[in-house]
Amino acid sequence: MRLAVLKERRAGEARVAASPDTVKKLIGLGLTVAIEAGAGVQSAISDEDFAAAGAEIAADAAAALKGAAILFAVNAPEESVRAVIAPGTLLIATLGAASDSALAPALAAAKIDAVGLELLPRITRAQSMDVLSSQANLAGYRAVIEAAYAFPRGFPLMMTAAGTVPPARVFVIGAGVAGLQAIATARRLGGIVSGTDVRPAAKEEIRSLGATYIGVDDEESAKQTGPYAGQMSDEFRAKQAALMTSTVAKNDIVICTALVQGRKAPVIVTSEMVAGMKSGSIIVDLASEAGGNCADTVPGEVITTPNGVTIIGHRNWPARIAVAASQLYARNLLTFLTTFWDKDAKAPNLKPDDDLIKGALLTRGGEIVHPNFKPAA
Repeated sequence: MRLAVLKERRAGEARVAASPDTVKKLIGLGLTVAIEAGAGVQSAISDEDFAAAGAEIAADAAAALKGAAILFAVNAPEESVRAVIAPGTLLIATLGAASDSALAPALAAAKIDAVGLELLPRITRAQSMDVLSSQANLAGYRAVIEAAYAFPRGFPLMMTAAGTVPPARVFVIGAGVAGLQAIATARRLGGIVSGTDVRPAAKEEIRSLGATYIGVDDEESAKQTGPYAGQMSDEFRAKQAALMTSTVAKNDIVICTALVQGRKAPVIVTSEMVAGMKSGSIIVDLASEAGGNCADTVPGEVITTPNGVTIIGHRNWPARIAVAASQLYARNLLTFLTTFWDKDAKAPNLKPDDDLIKGALLTRGGEIVHPNFKPAA
């Protein structure tokens, strides 16, 4: 059985869905692995590295896909690539179907059996294949590094003969995987760090990393018990806004990480809050691709406001640390496939009654099978 990995074609995407290490393990399963030429260049993996691991280097996407039964990808393939994917091919990727209503019907029409790893249920068994967590962890780290680069002063307390440079004050909004990594990284760099999240459980996680917890504790926030935050009421947002206004003004760096899966990111830092920040302050918005947690974020751009606040709104943060992100992502894909690999048949066996398959399988046999994406009757 042949497995293909293509060069990603989305603008700004530097990751690749395989590594030399995972290629060796895939071949160990009995697969033939075809990598499109140049697929790993932006992740510091040459064609020679893949070939040394046992992969076939294909000249283009069509050559890689010829005879392939499985396709690993970072993002959902664009229409021109889908046109050369054979019916019945198993596509495993981060599909983003929740933000692209046309994708599931298109995959079903092409008879591509598609697994969206971002749809996996957040259960213990899925942790090793959780692409959202592996990529968010690196994004949180990268956010702090880019904030430190843009910050005109310095992170740690520095005492010199010429005087003292105070430590940076860092406020992290959202204490999911990305937020907790941002807190830990900012602390390692010597900043004075605080964090907030709507989930009560996050309070102790924030404090365990040596940061100060700042938040609204009420009946509504007490109901937020899952690993990811849900949508909050307007009343809660008003309470949160009052607290945020005073907190944002006190900090030098604000890192926004609050996302609601499949929805527009909540606006937490308003234009008025930005106007109240000191000149030279930094806002890093990891939610920029979903609209941004900051009202003044321009997705895909770095801007400076009239009062001197730099807002960093890059898209696709994991791609900005592509070498590590590709390594972890490739392992997530490998783990998913090996979990459902039939050693005797040397083929994947996606059992429809398995909770992971129920959660992640989007299309199969020319139909949309995921209940969240089925068209209304």
